[in-house]
Amino acid sequence: MIVTVVLSLIGCIAFFLLILGVTVTLPSPGLISFFPEDVQERLRPRVENQPMTFKRFMGWVILLAFCILYIGLFVYGASDGIKNGYSFWQFLLRFLIIGASIKVFDIVFFDYFILTRTRFFQHFFPETEGCKGWKDFGFNRKQQIRQCIMIPVCCLIIALICTFL
Repeated sequence: MIVTVVLSLIGCIAFFLLILGVTVTLPSPGLISFFPEDVQERLRPRVENQPMTFKRFMGWVILLAFCILYIGLFVYGASDGIKNGYSFWQFLLRFLIIGASIKVFDIVFFDYFILTRTRFFQHFFPETEGCKGWKDFGFNRKQQIRQCIMIPVCCLIIALICTFL
């Protein structure tokens, strides 16, 4: 269980660093789609036809590193479980704890605290000052619900695969 908690904490820390790194570098116009609609409208002129700079390139590196790390959390969790003879239910519980921890961290820390209670993003995107979307906690409710459904499904599939290895 200690390994599961440590992997969950690493996932949350990595997610925080990802958001910070991608916010600073804004490597892709597609990333603004995660913001409220009025914020997207204000940011669109800034990100359209942006040239590839070293800063933006580093943003892509950060994004890729997070994807590799996120996959690595589950691979390490799987290999540790195989080594320790985990059953299907133990694998499923481990993966659900890791996935749910990161998702709860995303919703509570980023969507609620950082997005609606601080001026974190306005510091990096001053042109979005005064946007009402920064105060709308539920702006991405549908996206979060889809992710909350997909996490258990993916965990179930990974647990099944690990059980047969």
